[in-house]
Amino acid sequence: MSAKVQRRLRNGKRRIKRRLAHRAQQQRAGGPEFTASNIHYEFADRTRAITSGGIGAVQLLTKQLGLAEAINERLDVLKVYRPYHESDHVLNIAYNHLASGTRLEHLELLRNDAVYLDAIGASRIPDPTTAGDFCRRFDSDQINALMDPFNEIRVKVWRHGWPSCCQAAGHVPQRSNNCCGWSSRHSGER
Repeated sequence: MSAKVQRRLRNGKRRIKRRLAHRAQQQRAGGPEFTASNIHYEFADRTRAITSGGIGAVQLLTKQLGLAEAINERLDVLKVYRPYHESDHVLNIAYNHLASGTRLEHLELLRNDAVYLDAIGASRIPDPTTAGDFCRRFDSDQINALMDPFNEIRVKVWRHGWPSCCQAAGHVPQRSNNCCGWSSRHSGER
């Protein structure tokens, strides 16, 4: 991270800290805290925003862990890749959920969001109908085959210290063999 970005982040944190300290000392008299009344929105030519801001980081993590490749290697649902692979469909549905989509129809909103498409590095994503067609192709064997790459990647993450990160953040596993709440069988190998 550049020094300029680090400085901006430090300054932003410092301003919030001062603001919160000031507000903690003064209690608003006779009314609610949320009182904004003079809001203005501007449209800039060069600035673009995204409602699911962390999706780019999720895509980078997916790439770093090799999840897309693992899905494509293990899952055999499509005969021809025109233009999407199995991982494109699976990640499309997962990212829809991460972007607060609750139905396949919400994929249409993401398909028409250029900033979202840029964040995940896609020129286009499957539409809701195509996503539904993909989901209908699954049988129990293919569902199990889809679970395998996720389980393998999860073990890979654990081996790189994820549980210690969870514990440092105060997450303690309860009746589970890991901090993420997943229960899985393993042979005790490390």
